[in-house]
Amino acid sequence: MKKILLTISLFSAFLSCKNTSEKTEKAAQETPVETSIAYPSDVIPFMDKWKILLGDGTTSNDLVNFQKDDFFYVENEAGINWVVYKTPNAGITSPNSSNTRSELGEKRRWIPEEGGKLTGTLKVQHVSTTGDATKSSSYSVVVGQIHSDEGHENEPLKIYYKKFPGHTKGSVFWNYEINTEGDNAGRWDYSTAVWGYDFSVVGDSATNYPEEPKDGIALGEVFNYEVNVHKGIMYLTFTSEGHETKTFTKNLLKSDFANKTDIPQQVIDRYSSTRTVGVERDTAYAGEKQFFKQGAYNQANRKSTNSETYNGDIAKQYENGSYAEVWFKKGSVGASEEPKE
Repeated sequence: MKKILLTISLFSAFLSCKNTSEKTEKAAQETPVETSIAYPSDVIPFMDKWKILLGDGTTSNDLVNFQKDDFFYVENEAGINWVVYKTPNAGITSPNSSNTRSELGEKRRWIPEEGGKLTGTLKVQHVSTTGDATKSSSYSVVVGQIHSDEGHENEPLKIYYKKFPGHTKGSVFWNYEINTEGDNAGRWDYSTAVWGYDFSVVGDSATNYPEEPKDGIALGEVFNYEVNVHKGIMYLTFTSEGHETKTFTKNLLKSDFANKTDIPQQVIDRYSSTRTVGVERDTAYAGEKQFFKQGAYNQANRKSTNSETYNGDIAKQYENGSYAEVWFKKGSVGASEEPKE
């Protein structure tokens, strides 16, 4: 009798274990597995300092754990996470621009006397492959800016990458836009080359390109910039492995272009045949609120560069090379620092 009872007890225990196992397995199948999602704010943790406008018109003021497929997301390459900024040649633009952007805008405002500092480690993966080679903005993207939030709302700094079709190497250069005296009809940019050409080098026809720059930067080649505005002086540093480190300074409190005789020949050659060439107010951007921008501000569009836009169809633009794409793996934004000797 005891033997029979023991057998029954063991059989019951077996059934109980089997049922528990089946229930656990079923529950595991029905419960979603939580996966780890890498957001841009996981890669570069300064995202709480910014808001964003994307190429499809999406905006957000809270970028912690925010991403948007095809515009602002994370890509892993060889174990390294990069923040991707991607934007078509045509989409939804800001009110005062014809160019689309997937670009951060700093929330804080500061005047040049107070200053600020922005850094970025990046590589440009793509620029528009269509456009008019005689137009300075064709085939280019702005990857960092200082933008004024008062007066004419001009830009004392735009950092560009540009590569002509068929070239392996492109150019990195920076532009200074004057804070125009009087109305803004006479505004213009003065361009300075970092590696490769400056903004003024163009083709001699819509489809004929200049010679490839010998000291240029290729798509996918990493470079760094540091923008340090300290006590009204803008200090720029550009570095890239295998390239000469370049440094520049620009006074944002006292104009270099307050008289007609100060206007550079580059500006006269580029602008005088098509528009008014003005002068800058003597105090430049002194006392005027500024903010940083970083990401991909695509300079190709239908209106000014005759770049292909496929009637605004974003999917077709991405399929056919009508977009800009920039990857950042590091960045910082904050207070200015005393320049190193």
